Amino acid sequence: MEMLYEDMPDKVRGASFILQLARNPDYLEELCQNETVLGALARVLREDWKKSLDLSYNIVYIFFCFSVFSNFHSVISHFKIGSLCMDIIDGELQRTDQYREQLTKRKKGGELGADPAKLQQDYERNLKKYQAVIEKQDQVLRVCTYLLLNIAEDVRVEEKMRRKNIVGLLVRMQERESPDLLLLVVSFLKKLSCYMENKDDMADLNIVEKVSRLVSTDNSDLLNVTIRLLLNLSFDAGLRAKMIKVGLLPKLVSLMSEERHQQAVLAVLYHLSVDDKCKSMFTYTDCIPTVMKLVLNSPEPMVPLELMALAVNLAANKRNAQLICEGAGLKLLMKRALKYRDPLLTKMIRNIAQHEGPTRALFTEFVGDLCEVVSGGESDEFVLECVGVLGNLSLPDLDYCQLLTKHNLIDWIKDSLQPDAVEDDLALEVVVLLGTVAGDQAAAQLIVNTGILHSLVNLLNAKQEDDEMVLQIVYVFYQLTRHEATRPQVISTTEVPAYLIDLMHDKNTEIRRVCDTTLDIISENDNEWAVRIQCHKFRWYNSQWLDMVEEAENIDTMGGEEMAGGEGLGHSFLHHSDVLDHQGLYSDGLSSPESEEYPGINGHSESSRPSSNYTNRYRQHVLMLGESTIAPWVRQTRWKPS
Repeated sequence: MEMLYEDMPDKVRGASFILQLARNPDYLEELCQNETVLGALARVLREDWKKSLDLSYNIVYIFFCFSVFSNFHSVISHFKIGSLCMDIIDGELQRTDQYREQLTKRKKGGELGADPAKLQQDYERNLKKYQAVIEKQDQVLRVCTYLLLNIAEDVRVEEKMRRKNIVGLLVRMQERESPDLLLLVVSFLKKLSCYMENKDDMADLNIVEKVSRLVSTDNSDLLNVTIRLLLNLSFDAGLRAKMIKVGLLPKLVSLMSEERHQQAVLAVLYHLSVDDKCKSMFTYTDCIPTVMKLVLNSPEPMVPLELMALAVNLAANKRNAQLICEGAGLKLLMKRALKYRDPLLTKMIRNIAQHEGPTRALFTEFVGDLCEVVSGGESDEFVLECVGVLGNLSLPDLDYCQLLTKHNLIDWIKDSLQPDAVEDDLALEVVVLLGTVAGDQAAAQLIVNTGILHSLVNLLNAKQEDDEMVLQIVYVFYQLTRHEATRPQVISTTEVPAYLIDLMHDKNTEIRRVCDTTLDIISENDNEWAVRIQCHKFRWYNSQWLDMVEEAENIDTMGGEEMAGGEGLGHSFLHHSDVLDHQGLYSDGLSSPESEEYPGINGHSESSRPSSNYTNRYRQHVLMLGESTIAPWVRQTRWKPS
């Protein structure tokens, strides 16, 4: 301790002696109790760290030995060694920038007229000094970073570090070349990246561009922790886009076959494959063949989760699906899925089946096997995915009617459509399957004749809050109304058109679109429903105006009752008959022209109308309710009685 008060060489030597003691864990307890020694070490470090890298290294190493054990973290916080280490890191990085700048100037040339040979010798001499300094700095930076990493196990300490810009210091240290230092720096960044605030700071400092060079390193430990840092960062969509931009995709794909890094690499690639724009970029790498090889050669019955997650996402791209099916790819996948009843592998196959074109036609030979699985009576996830595959197979040459009867699927479908009979996910897939099957006229006739239509109506009534379920059921109704053979039975089932009218103004855009299309088909083929649908549309578009007229009528009715001594002279024209057939719609004022005839909503001609105190132009718009373009106009114009 007395040597710490001498000249610099003695200080370095004295600190090295104490370090030899501190490296033995048995002496840490005794050193911890000697506050005089620790105080002297902290004071010397604070005052002289700029003067000697060796002194800084020895003293910080002493406190690092304490940081290895959580019980001694109070010693480090008491002497504020963590804050001092961050100051040392910042100062050494600034010193490096200055050395590099001076070296660059010497390389470009010194004084004009100087001997080039002497300039080269001077540059080489300074370069050796610079490299020696960098080597010592790396040791100091490494022990400082390690100490900070150890004490950062306390979240409150980590938050203090963040406020002092620990992320910025670590990102700057990524430019160093020492593998040992980089391993600590990237490990620390990985730990910090678990918090969104730190991740955002890293993004602002272009962390992806600076980390990308480490993916090509030969150091296996450094590569592994770098990939795991990228995994944490890949939860951010913006950082995923940067990973693609800097060319990390082919580098990561090349690491898929290395067992040590495989799980982390697959997880990063899975995150990258979430974005639709990135899915197509996998086509230009060796990812698809590698994934197929890993899936088909997996020794376990269930393929690893990360691998299957990536495969499922890749299969959602049409070009990727074509590459997967090349050769006997689809056949091998189906064989493995059916053998092990693997739901995730079947989900991958289901994504392949959703693409139109030659890949879908390849499924024809497997339809029978899938139907046998579905009709087996089980209702697990594997069966759900098999139903999903069948629901995607809209093949013109497939005899759906024969499939339904041969594999006895009708009874299974009816049982599955009963409310709460199966899980909602399976019920939804069954409805999707019906929508696909109903595209065939013979199968549609079979569906209607076996009473499945009523089961669909009951399911719609039970699941009316589930938008996806409602949409798929309405689509089945649409498919059934497209065929002339089944259309009358759908229309005669009054619940179907009534439900469609109610859903015509649903908040879901897709539901409204399918309802409108289906109701248009019904209107073209049934006059009675055409009038009801047209009247409903009119009431909806002009609800404000009708409410106003009804309110005015009520006032007139109350006045008439008073004049008649209580006898009701008024009547409601909004609920008991057609809205255009009532004189209460108009008041006395202007006479209507006798020479013109106006088409009524029921199709008959109306040559005379009661006079109106509205303008003639407004009256004509009201009378021409048969025009679909009039309703929005009436809704937008606020009519006020004179």
